[in-house]
Amino acid sequence: MWGMIATWQMARDGVATAAQELQQQGDAGDALVTAIKDVENNPEYGSVGYGGLPNEHGLLEMDAAYMNGNTYGIGAVAGITDVKNPITVARKLSHDHFNSFRVGAGATEYAQQAGFERVNMLTPAAIKAWQERVIEVSSKNLTPYDGHDTVGVVALDQQAKMVAGTSTSGLFMKKHGRVGDSPLSGSGFYVDSEIGGATATGLGEDIMKGVLSYEIVRLMKSGLTPQAACDQATYDFDRRLKQHYGKAGAFSLIALDKQGNWGVATNCEFTFAVATATQPLTVYTANPGPDDSTTFVVTAH
Repeated sequence: MWGMIATWQMARDGVATAAQELQQQGDAGDALVTAIKDVENNPEYGSVGYGGLPNEHGLLEMDAAYMNGNTYGIGAVAGITDVKNPITVARKLSHDHFNSFRVGAGATEYAQQAGFERVNMLTPAAIKAWQERVIEVSSKNLTPYDGHDTVGVVALDQQAKMVAGTSTSGLFMKKHGRVGDSPLSGSGFYVDSEIGGATATGLGEDIMKGVLSYEIVRLMKSGLTPQAACDQATYDFDRRLKQHYGKAGAFSLIALDKQGNWGVATNCEFTFAVATATQPLTVYTANPGPDDSTTFVVTAH
């Protein structure tokens, strides 16, 4: 069995290429990096990597994480700048026992010293969007924050290895140094090859309050299917967050278990891509349904 699931329709092409690698007995980690790099390198996807969303000062600070479900090795970067593929830096860091989570200038310095390609990740389109948003916020007294679509991937290979990874530029117009859930173990991602894995996308400040990716893996360990685990973790926390905190931002979770079964839950409209040994690449649109369940509609094959 092999399989891959990824957040948002923007991951479709990357999943298509990565699925071919997995079908040919490729390594789950290599396939995950293939899928995420495809999104990071595409300036059309304005929330990840090249052409991503600038912060309040017009700077592009990126976050990424990688976890090996066989070894529990985790590598992560937050607030990294001018590095072409943050996911590759996170993967390299996952081999280090110490200093495996680097932030800000330290993360960028590490990437440069390790030989990763240095690139100005801001595009003219991203700069223009930032300039327009600054004017709009000032003239209309709006909240500046808009957009926070993380690419998150869980992969399973034919050797039963599982990995999880994330990459994002975070919240548009975020405060300098702000970090969301994406690089945080248990919140933005978690994977155990003996159970399964999960990743999250949405408002990081709320996702991290529930440590939702770990909770989904924990529920799968207790015997729940990926879908049941996603539904229970997501909707229970959405309800409790509204009760105790007064509101809940948008968030969506995806999961894959060691048998290649998948699950998704969301409190907003959400797209995702999935491919397994028994299911061709499919893009779905998901919406919160009645009775703490999720509804799915096929968007594209």
